[in-house]
Amino acid sequence: MAVADANIAPETSGTETNRKPVDSENSVVFSGDGAPKSPDTTLAALSAIQQKRGIEADTYTLGGVVGELERRVAGILGKEAAVFMPTGTLANHLALRQLCDGKPRAIVQEPSHLYNDTGDCVQQLSGIHMVPLAPGRTCFTLDELRAAVERSESGRVANPVGAMMIESPVRRMGGQIATFDDMKAMTEYCQNRGIGTHLDGARLFMMSAATGISSSEYSALFDTVYVSLYKYFGAPFGAILAGTRQFCEGQYHLRRMFGGGLSSSAHAAALALDGIDGFEANFAKAMAKGAELFESLNELDGLDVGRYEHGSNLFPLTLNDAVDATKLEENLRRHWVFVTTAPDDNGQRHLTINVTLLRQTNDQIVDAFHQALES
Repeated sequence: MAVADANIAPETSGTETNRKPVDSENSVVFSGDGAPKSPDTTLAALSAIQQKRGIEADTYTLGGVVGELERRVAGILGKEAAVFMPTGTLANHLALRQLCDGKPRAIVQEPSHLYNDTGDCVQQLSGIHMVPLAPGRTCFTLDELRAAVERSESGRVANPVGAMMIESPVRRMGGQIATFDDMKAMTEYCQNRGIGTHLDGARLFMMSAATGISSSEYSALFDTVYVSLYKYFGAPFGAILAGTRQFCEGQYHLRRMFGGGLSSSAHAAALALDGIDGFEANFAKAMAKGAELFESLNELDGLDVGRYEHGSNLFPLTLNDAVDATKLEENLRRHWVFVTTAPDDNGQRHLTINVTLLRQTNDQIVDAFHQALES
């Protein structure tokens, strides 16, 4: 067995019982970008932070631990300044709004989150038309970008492009990434044309672990960058938008104008600040451990774990016809290994690497899969 019998979840379907094993220090969870959160784990983490170093209050998301977090993330990303935002949607929106500076168009990927999942907020609230490129692909090419810019500028009524945004990794494309060389070529082109550039780097730190390219190297290509605080740093909500000091100075007023002036964000900021410590090193360990693990899993009959060409923390999972996916999930849960075998919108199953992979040895996890497949 991977762990002691005393730790195995009871055979019940109650919500409380199902949740507890996922929160356990033994649980390896092959879904989500970070360790699962619950009210219990969040309160315990806050209590530990308060006892260890205290939590300095902010005033309407200014100063205190929020200011400390802003300075810390700006330093990691190599940017002059950063601003706390309640959501990534608002961070991306305000970045494009300010970068466009009166120009009416912004170029984005067609599968991007901002284009698909925000109710056309940029168009509706800021009068900026998003031009989607590369439908069904991870990212557009320099040639496609150049053609879109020239079309916008050469029409009978000129509609110049004010900003370009690249999301990477792209969750709709299985967490696949835009290559560093492509990003470099396109941001250099935009700089020469006076077009602002923004990186939707919600999962930037995971991309860095997958490619070995630091978050500051990615960030340096773009005028502004957004990083999520809740996806893997342990905060219940929040985002950081980073750029030049001049860019960030006016964001407090824009944040408040769009309803993001929260009376306090200290708890979220404290959790994120604590979660940043050691994250890059631990996630790099998890990625290296996962590469070895998947080689061993591929020696088992019944499944195959692939990988994407340019890297990702999501790995395609293929089950042969003899494997009952639902029973596989149930059997793995007995060993405190949690997988989600439901296919995504593209019909692909995945195993997602996060820091929970460090909770068990690879031998324990392989043994869990072996027994689950045999059962």
